[in-house]
Amino acid sequence: MTEQRQDDRPAPASRRSQRRQAVAELRSQGRAGPELRDILPGFVGMVLVTAGPVIGLAWLYRAYGVGALLLGALLLAATTLIGVPWRRAVVRRRGGRYTPAELAVLDDHGLAVAAERILRRDGWHVLPMPDDGRPRLYARDRRDRRLDVSFRPVDGGPGAAEPPGGPATLREPGGPADDRVIRVVISMGTYSPAEIEWASRPGGDHLVDGRQLQQWASGTSLDALGLLG
Repeated sequence: MTEQRQDDRPAPASRRSQRRQAVAELRSQGRAGPELRDILPGFVGMVLVTAGPVIGLAWLYRAYGVGALLLGALLLAATTLIGVPWRRAVVRRRGGRYTPAELAVLDDHGLAVAAERILRRDGWHVLPMPDDGRPRLYARDRRDRRLDVSFRPVDGGPGAAEPPGGPATLREPGGPADDRVIRVVISMGTYSPAEIEWASRPGGDHLVDGRQLQQWASGTSLDALGLLG
């Protein structure tokens, strides 16, 4: 009987099967590292970016001599000098940071994209909600504060965009109107005294002018600017 019981016991799993089982458990928990197929494209791209110019210069030298090699090296250096700062600027803007010169050339749509990126930088969840073709954003943060962000063109009057001081009419998708929404109006220019007085009443809009916009885009939050206090 003892021998029969010993024979009925399952054979111990091999090290390979144990390792596979452990990896499967880690993957199910989201703790496993990337696989080879996940990192291979990036690795190949890095190799091509690094080795490609060297291979190209070697080919120029063999095909056309030293002159072509020097010309290729100069072109490569010029491309690097121009491309690296441009790439850094693109990454910086995507991260929600703009210089005053970059803000100055934005149109209404570009300003809305910039505001969306800046809000995401500050931890807001942003949903674009155009209103009659005009850009408009709805945002919510972890404190459940809600923003209704509209934009006023510099060359337009108070009626060119959502007039400051109007009631909060933004509706959350699938939900009713919410009077707790904080209305923010952004402009590249300045506001008139009448607009500022209108917005300063209880429950009025929070106005962001060109100077405050530059500070916000450079890294200062709306709270630090005193606009949401």
